[in-house]
Amino acid sequence: MNSSRSSCTNSLTILVALLVGLTLLPSAYAQSLTGKWAGVDKIMDNGQPHKMILEMQQSGNDLTGTVKSLGFSLEITGKATGNHFELFADGDKKPFLIGDLMGSDLHVVTWGTDSMVAKPAAADDQIPTVKYIDPPALHKVPSNGLAKTPPMGWNSWNKFQDKIDDATVRAIADVMVSSGMRDAGYIYLNIDDTWEGVRDAKGVLPANHKFPDMKALADYVHSKGLKLGIYSSPGPATCAGYPGSYGHEEQDAKTWAAWGIDYLKYDWCSAATVYKAKDLQPIYQKMGDALAASGRPIVYSLCEYGLGEEQKWGPDVSANLWRTTGDINDSWESMSTIAFSQGPLAPYAAPGHWNDPDMLEIGNGHMTEDEYRTHMSMWSLLASPLLAGNDIRSMTPATKDILLNKEVIAIDQDSLGKQATRLSGNGDVETWSRPLADGSVAVGVFNRGAAATNATVNVSDLKLSGAVKARDLWAHKDVSSSSGAFTASVPSHGVFLLRVSAAR
Repeated sequence: MNSSRSSCTNSLTILVALLVGLTLLPSAYAQSLTGKWAGVDKIMDNGQPHKMILEMQQSGNDLTGTVKSLGFSLEITGKATGNHFELFADGDKKPFLIGDLMGSDLHVVTWGTDSMVAKPAAADDQIPTVKYIDPPALHKVPSNGLAKTPPMGWNSWNKFQDKIDDATVRAIADVMVSSGMRDAGYIYLNIDDTWEGVRDAKGVLPANHKFPDMKALADYVHSKGLKLGIYSSPGPATCAGYPGSYGHEEQDAKTWAAWGIDYLKYDWCSAATVYKAKDLQPIYQKMGDALAASGRPIVYSLCEYGLGEEQKWGPDVSANLWRTTGDINDSWESMSTIAFSQGPLAPYAAPGHWNDPDMLEIGNGHMTEDEYRTHMSMWSLLASPLLAGNDIRSMTPATKDILLNKEVIAIDQDSLGKQATRLSGNGDVETWSRPLADGSVAVGVFNRGAAATNATVNVSDLKLSGAVKARDLWAHKDVSSSSGAFTASVPSHGVFLLRVSAAR
């Protein structure tokens, strides 16, 4: 009796185990993710739907394909676990899209914020095509004479993204004055993507409801002793899917001039769906011409992620700065990877024309104070634009101390306009130096390692004659040399930043 009951129990246990085992192998029995889906992940602030088309091919657990909107087209890779999947773009380590196949629909979240139900695409589910406009013939656009030192200011994207509006810009303007940022040199207040409305019958592009009177906003910003910046794209749409300046370059430039705009960030985005990288120069030249004809001096910032050696032709399109890299994010890995790759671009920095390794993340909360000091130090040594990207209305004292360090800012704004180069490298320790207009040298020793280390700056390496004196720009004190060298302990991911000059 007991033996029979035990046998039945064992058989039932084995059956349950087999059934459980099958449920733990979803990738072997799940529906394939190969297919094409269409959906709307949000209604934009101008009332237009943001449509996305996702095509995937599945091989085992590996996914490849594309995701498209009017603003971009991305090659994607990813992994599937049963009906769940994660997709990555441009070598990112965090997925930009996470989803699940439920029946025939995809339930997804993009960039961690926008949710969407994508259904199998119908034959007419396509991203609209635009009429091709030939790039213009190359010629040199006269220099606008602006940005003799790297532009300084604030940009809305890193912190606010699509949450920026008129009231926030006015509040930021107030704090740029009250915090001392304006007086330290931060004068550009730049509105990034998502300000755009819908073109009218004549093709004029107004702002959307978030910015009811852009001219009045510019007047307010100017009344504070600041300047106002705007954002657009040479493509039919911006990265966020709003109307770009494609085919409307002169019209948009005149609109911005009428509003009182002082700075343009011009982001490649959907231009990549129309043109090839070889077309970068003539396409950016087109807006350079339009700005020159607008009747207003407007700083011209190219945002093309280092795709086409823009440092070689940027001045020829009257650009004042050009992005040399993909987007930064608020992490040590992102910031340091960008920072320490900029050395080869040094010959192209000069007054009025600057290499741009992207905006500052200081104060956004995902790096340490030492890492943010490295961020500020390296950007200043590189003669980079200093565009804060935090909510300056709620800065900690440490964040203010970093962003408002006038001795470090003076390095960035040095009139000679030379960019730093790597002086030496020894494992995790790198030394970079920059010549300055008064004959002194700015030198930074960076510890990229995980533990504190001793740093040494040999005076002989700086090519300064005679006795020297030095200033520690973060400690705000003069320091003395010993045996022809300056030494300090540098924390993990920290910096020892000096200004060394001939003693008088």
